[in-house]
Amino acid sequence: MTSFSDLGLSPEVVKAVTDAGYDTPTPIQEQAIPIALAGRDVLGIAQTGTGKTAAFTLPMIDRLAAGRAKARMPRALVIAPTRELADQVSASFEKYAKGRSLSWALLIGGVSFADQVRKLDRGVDVLIATPGRLLDHFERGKLLLTGVQMMVVDEADRMLDMGFIPDIERIFKMTPPKKQTLFFSATMPPEITRLTAQFLNDPIRVEASRPATTNENITQNLVRIPSSDPKAKRTALRALIERADVKNGIVFCNRKSEVDVVAKSLRTHGFDAAPIHGDLDQSMRMKTLADFRSGALRLLCASDVAARGLDIPDVSHVFNYDVPHHADDYVHRIGRTGRAGKTGQTFMLVTPNDSRQLDKVLKLIGKTPNEITLDIDFSQIKSEPRESSRGRGRDDSKSRGPRRDRDRNPPRVAPEDEAPREPFVPTEIAAQAPSEAVDQAERPERAERSERPERRPRRGRGERAPREARPEQAERTERPAQAEAPQAPRAEEAPARRERRPEPSRSEPRSEPRSDNRPRREDDSTRRGPPPRDRDDDRNERGVVGFGSDVPAFLRQAPPKAAAGPRED
Repeated sequence: MTSFSDLGLSPEVVKAVTDAGYDTPTPIQEQAIPIALAGRDVLGIAQTGTGKTAAFTLPMIDRLAAGRAKARMPRALVIAPTRELADQVSASFEKYAKGRSLSWALLIGGVSFADQVRKLDRGVDVLIATPGRLLDHFERGKLLLTGVQMMVVDEADRMLDMGFIPDIERIFKMTPPKKQTLFFSATMPPEITRLTAQFLNDPIRVEASRPATTNENITQNLVRIPSSDPKAKRTALRALIERADVKNGIVFCNRKSEVDVVAKSLRTHGFDAAPIHGDLDQSMRMKTLADFRSGALRLLCASDVAARGLDIPDVSHVFNYDVPHHADDYVHRIGRTGRAGKTGQTFMLVTPNDSRQLDKVLKLIGKTPNEITLDIDFSQIKSEPRESSRGRGRDDSKSRGPRRDRDRNPPRVAPEDEAPREPFVPTEIAAQAPSEAVDQAERPERAERSERPERRPRRGRGERAPREARPEQAERTERPAQAEAPQAPRAEEAPARRERRPEPSRSEPRSEPRSDNRPRREDDSTRRGPPPRDRDDDRNERGVVGFGSDVPAFLRQAPPKAAAGPRED
């Protein structure tokens, strides 16, 4: 049997591995560690839970023992798809690099930039990062990758699913071409094969097992549910948890929203459960994982963000609440149990709508899980429709009790001493009313101006009442004669009146009262009375605007000259 000391590792590293509780290397570690120590590129293919993290961590610690870190120029780079996996790699360096002067930094999202920049300024030997945060630091000028000697890409197929392949290609181009690359993946899709052929230099392929195979230590079970109702699935999940002896387990869902719903349902029925997915705050995610690792949390409801590379020891059960969309995710999900030679059990809930995804999973794993029948009458389980305050077709009499009057304000009761109000008459009706409807007797007289007349309805634009019913003409006929405005003289009489009227003196103000009761401007067709006054008349009578009663000399008109008679010689 091979031991870690037979793989060429230094005594300090072997002692750190032994102190961690490991004596025998896994197949992927036994094959990959000697090749990595020799400086060759490695293409490692192994199922999850086989110790791939230690397969590149241990040789990297020995190879970086000699050398010195420079500011903002790491000597080794590890790329991980998720924050949790990157944090796990950082924990591996902390566990195995005891007694070494190696330094490392973790660049993930959800953490302050300032703390990460301070570590980079001091200089680190190993940089562990997710693709997005690594590119953020590079674009800000806080990082240089020209000094990278070793580069590790972990869970490459997961990066393909998350859309990180363009970022990985960009990171490869930012690093020097002459470097050692360790490339690990559980499956080998065509896109991953193209990437390895482009950036790896004559790699040695290491396969610990056939790609996309499950661990033999895991007992796989399948539960068919005749209904696709979510409530029926949650009932079946609770029955499975109560039936099996669950020490701790992970419940995987396809959608983040479903993760929250399942976790809330389990807590409602008395189970110790908590959600974890990408939308949660990083501190909350780290706390939830820490509680699950320590045993303070029994059930972890997770999306596929927690299905890749998380090294959580002693997970007894894995529940697939949803059949995964991608068959490869099934292998990674159930790989959270049965790790390090231990046994585990998995359960997958299958509804009639999951037949296509189930066929892909069965074709990938090459075996049929054991079917389990639950003693539950699913026909009686149906989800109740959620009541919405804005929904349509809802009976308010059943949901709210007796119907209330929607008019919260009671009708206004007029006081006894208040005069009754007349109803409003629309404009169109008032315009079409006959002229006889206008009662002349009801109009207020001029002497009774203290009482405010009743407001008439407002006429529309362009509407005009008949002439016999027009109030303007009626008011003109009732005005006294002394209040009428003086009529303007005709044009032909203007010169004679100017000769007879004396010129007002500058010292005496005008004694004529200025009448403001001028007739309104009307059209030529309806204009009555004398023609408009001449400008010269207004100028002589009113003076010049702006100068009061005084007329400047330059505006005065010269007197007409007498006609010249025949000249006498």
